Amino acid sequence: MAHVVTAFLRDRGEVLLVRRSDAVGTYSGRWGGVSGYVEGDADDPVDDALREIREETGIGKTDLTLVRRGDTVAVHDAEGAFTVHPFLFDCDTRAVEPNEELAATEWVQPPAMLERETVPRLWDAYRAVGPTAETVAADRTHGSASVSVRALEALRDEAADATLAGHPWESVADAARDLRDARPGMTALATRVNRVMHEADRTPAAVRDRAVTAVADAVDADDRAAREAARALADHGDGDDGEPPAVLTLSRSGTVAAALERLDGPVFVAESEPGGEGREVAASLAADDDDPGATDDRAVTLLPDSAIASLLADGRVDVALVGADAVFPDGGVANKVGTRGLALAATREGVPVYAATARDKVVPAGAAFHPETAPFEAAEPVATYAPLFECAPADCVTVVTEDGPLDPETVRAVAEEHRALAAWDRDGDADARGDDGKE
Repeated sequence: MAHVVTAFLRDRGEVLLVRRSDAVGTYSGRWGGVSGYVEGDADDPVDDALREIREETGIGKTDLTLVRRGDTVAVHDAEGAFTVHPFLFDCDTRAVEPNEELAATEWVQPPAMLERETVPRLWDAYRAVGPTAETVAADRTHGSASVSVRALEALRDEAADATLAGHPWESVADAARDLRDARPGMTALATRVNRVMHEADRTPAAVRDRAVTAVADAVDADDRAAREAARALADHGDGDDGEPPAVLTLSRSGTVAAALERLDGPVFVAESEPGGEGREVAASLAADDDDPGATDDRAVTLLPDSAIASLLADGRVDVALVGADAVFPDGGVANKVGTRGLALAATREGVPVYAATARDKVVPAGAAFHPETAPFEAAEPVATYAPLFECAPADCVTVVTEDGPLDPETVRAVAEEHRALAAWDRDGDADARGDDGKE
């Protein structure tokens, strides 16, 4: 039995599908992932996957992040017997340069492969590496914007499976509840899942189709929030000589990172313990300046969390930018521990603080916020206190979303909207909505 790799490249909720040309020996004309024979160690064929990606698409290792390797999938048909090793990579580019083995390429959301003539068991191979409630719950690397998109992808794929199998809507509803419960502290995740379930008819196919749209909408909202945040920060630069602002940030936020990429000024990054993800953020920002195509010469400085107040008092920071895991109806912002101290110190020193986030992170009116705690040990009988998130007061932070800065009245209105989205799962809601599942 031949061993082959199949690599799925993911970007913005879509994966790269390739149509095999007449130059390949098997399954010509069919759609698949980037694939090829294993030439090295069948127990660890990641190098074979990277080789095939580079040869078939021109995309190199520096643009790829391995997300997951899945269980193998067996294929037996007239074309041969194969053991398929599936891989999922996040990809930083869509610039594909296909070789002679590919007749066409297309970025699509994964359920689209169910409507095409594909290589055998392509959907099974994808599902072996695609997101699930378990992987969403276990993700401690990415911010809530990214994790909420993964949750939408998981809901989309579960609904596609249910549609294929003829399962009832309730099986998809159970999957939605599991995803919501996977990260109770991430408001955007619950809001986005609730919106899909609230707006879709009560069939798996309707949930699948609404989730496809929701993935694209969520990615777009996060992009626009980053643009609005960058615009707000730019106003705090030196207008006389055109110098961009010096920005202080902490923790890891995809929206914050995208905003900073639009600015050329110096960045100060707190290391963000526990976890220390600020170190990786600082290294990533500095690495961007090594890009031969970069036009800026940005200075990046890493500092311990304990030095935040001193840095602000030193007058070297023009503006602070943080992410948000949740925005409360009063305008307060929940984010990684350290944010409250930053916001209070910045306000004391007259430094404005912005929280860049999508509107979907506004907590529903009346809902409880469930912050996570960090692992932290002490010798008996000493007690510990180690919150992973905390709240920065509304009077210290300006919330910037895809619609620009939100005033307190708008935040309260959004909170009411998000409360209504949870109606699909409240007792007696089915009767209130009617037979067609709509209010």
